[in-house]
Parts: sequence; C-alpha cells; structure tokens
Amino acid sequence: MSTAPRSTATRRQVLAGSGAAAAIAFTGAFSELFAGTAAARGHDGYGPLVPDPDGLLDLPKGFRYRVLSREGEPLRSGEGPVPSNHDGMAALRGRNGRIHLVRNHENRHTAEIGVPTIEGLTYDPAAKGGCTSLELDGRNKVLGERVAIAGTAVNCAGGPTPWRTWLTCEENEDKAGTNGYTKDHGFIFEVDGADPRRTGAVPLTAMGRFQHEAIAVDPKSGIVYETEDAFEKPFGLFYRFLPEKPLGGTGSLRAGGELEAMRVPGVPDLSVVQETGTSFDRIEWVPVPDPLAKETAIRFQDFGPKGITHAQKLEGCYWGGSSVYFVSSFAHRDEGSAADHYGQVWRYEPKKRRLTLVVIFGPDTDIQLPGESPDNICLAADGGLMVCEDGGGAQHVLGVTRRGEVYAMARGRQNIGTPEEPEWGEFAGVTFSPDGSTMYVNCYTPGTTFAVTGPWC
Repeated sequence: MSTAPRSTATRRQVLAGSGAAAAIAFTGAFSELFAGTAAARGHDGYGPLVPDPDGLLDLPKGFRYRVLSREGEPLRSGEGPVPSNHDGMAALRGRNGRIHLVRNHENRHTAEIGVPTIEGLTYDPAAKGGCTSLELDGRNKVLGERVAIAGTAVNCAGGPTPWRTWLTCEENEDKAGTNGYTKDHGFIFEVDGADPRRTGAVPLTAMGRFQHEAIAVDPKSGIVYETEDAFEKPFGLFYRFLPEKPLGGTGSLRAGGELEAMRVPGVPDLSVVQETGTSFDRIEWVPVPDPLAKETAIRFQDFGPKGITHAQKLEGCYWGGSSVYFVSSFAHRDEGSAADHYGQVWRYEPKKRRLTLVVIFGPDTDIQLPGESPDNICLAADGGLMVCEDGGGAQHVLGVTRRGEVYAMARGRQNIGTPEEPEWGEFAGVTFSPDGSTMYVNCYTPGTTFAVTGPWC
C-alpha cells in the first residue's frame, strides 16, 4: 500500500464506465516481458465488467468470486479477529490438494485491528503487523485460518520461495523506542503457511534492514532479489542477497550471506530512462557497507565515488523465465526524482548482467495511463500479467496480454468514503493457485480476500 499518484479523468472514465472493456495497446519492446513464460492463448481480455449486485467486486461475464475472509470477522482458530490492511499474498501448494494462502497485514502502530500476538510466533509484542494463513481445499472452501507470524511492522509485500514458504517484508525501518516498538524493524521474515511454528518469528538480518517491499528468488541459484520502497529522496535501491546456503529449504536463509545493491553505470536515477527497450550491460553489484543500518539507512550509505542507483517507489518483484522483473510505480520531479513517469517495469537478466526497461507509463510516452501506477504484479494463468492498481478513484485489477494490451479484470465496489468524496480500497496481493484455476486478490481496506474463478484459459 502506498501513496496514490496523480490521476486523470479520461482514463478513469473509460475504466469506471458501465462495463466498457478497456484495451489499450502498448508500444515498444513489451514482448520481452513474457520471455520464457508459458504459452498463452493470446486473450484480449474477457469482456466488459458486469456490475456486482452485492456491491463488492465487478467481474467479466462467466467469472465469479467467493469472499474467503473479511477484516473484523473471527479467525477460525479462535485467536482473535481478522486483522486490518490486507496486502501481499501467496498461494502455496499443500498436501492432498490443499492450498495455504499466506496473507500480509500492513499494520502500522496505529492500525485498528492488529495481528493477535501468539506465543512462539511474535517478534515484537508492541507491533501490530504480521501474516495470517488460510487453508483451502481444492474448491476454495476455507478449512482453517490462523496467525502465521505476529509482532512485525508494516508487512507490505514479499514473495514465495522455491521450497513453498513466504518471505514477508517489513516496509518500515523504525528502531526500538520509536512508535512504542521494543525491537528494531525493517527486516524480512520467513513464514511457513502450513506449519508457522517451523519458522517462528526470526528476522533474516543478513538480508538487510530497510523499507522492504517485495522479493523474488532465482530458482536455480537461490539468489534473492529485493526492492526498497523508500518514500523520500534518496529513494530506494534494488538489491540482491547471495545466501551462504542457497536453496537449502526452510530456515536456510538464516545461515546468512552477502547483501549487494545494483549500480547501473552512469545512471544514478532510473527515472531518467524513458524509452522501452533501453538496455544496460555490465550491471554492477556493490556490497552494502552496513546491512543492519546501525547508524545510517542503507540508501544514505557511502557506496564509493561511483555512487549507487536509486529509484522512486520500487515495489512489485517476481521471477519469470530466466529473469527477475521489478516495478517502479511512479516518479515525480517535484518529489525529488530526476524525471516523471507513472510506472516502469524493468527486467534484469542475471546471466547477461543486463537490465532492460520493458514498459513505461506516461506522461511523455505513447502509453497514457497516468492514473494507474502498477503495484503488486504476478504472472497470470494465460501467460500474461495481472497488475494491482494503486491510484485514486475506483480501483482495478488490470490484465496485460502477451501482445501488450491492457484490460480491466476486476473493479472494486467497496466505497469507504462518502457519496460526495468517494474512496475505494486498493487491490493488493494478486496471486494464482498452483493449478491456475483461481485468482486470489485482496482489497486493502476494508480488508477482504477474494477467490475468483472462471474461464481463465
């Protein structure tokens, strides 16, 4: 969850209209985004959105949703109410066809409903963030729901591991004594959705202490890529973590490793790159001087005379094919960025040490989507992308085809404002079941988790 960027009425009217399908063609090297992914049938979208008579979620004809969990309802474990602020999420394969849906709660110290503190699963009793885990059968019936980790702060996104755990990220770097916290924050924690006590509440300190957003794991090397969503200049960095025991299963990341930050030679700020297809070879990785940020936040640390590369709003991150993709949701000059844009998607190829700008959204490009900054992203069942919108006005899950066309997949109907000044909770945590038959997605507020089924392929 993040501060909404500026918006424009024209695009909003198209998407928020009474069912008109939105399909806007991208230009540039968009096809690179899907290199190495599974073949798709080339959907141009699934048709107009049909207004939901229950006022929760509009979907195309043939699709349906089930509400799995809502903020304030009792957890099925009896541990307390479902916490607030549903954010990043992963659907992990379990035994006997079951799915463990691990869900972040991006709770600050002021959150209305915190994650209940559970002995053995709590890092800092003064913090209200954490994760809950839903156990589902093959038909998305909820079999169980419980706390998976508690006592963490501002759990925004994260990412799954090849050994079927979830790495939850704190988008916070408060130290003990700040906002009532009793421990330092700004870490990644590993969560086993099937058996949370296997992982407990242990910070993976070697992976750095900063405002984490998301991660992606290279399934061959075990290297973990990390994004930093820093709100003020100098903005965040893109990191990689080289573990001492790569791909060692649950708990292996606790063995430590080396944290490095990406340097694009001659490019101190990624926002200046405005043409899709622009590539940079011989990307450099620089050791982080003090990963624990004991005195100075990492982005302020001295990386030598060549400096380091920053970017505003580094958010979504995922692994696809042989590359890692990451998102810069927007950049604004008047907030300190070197140039303006309303969303970039970058691709890094580790074997070639090459970084490529795959997609850029307005204002000075052919892609005029200035109100729809991309946030959480995932590979869709048909081989394209699903993108959670993070902006003003009515909120959408947007599909992106392999041919580079954008369409509205879902529209939220939960108005949390007033008729005069309506507000809608953003979408977050979009993910698919292991067999691709169900899209799971959260409404951030009021916290709601949906399962969406239909003719995906």
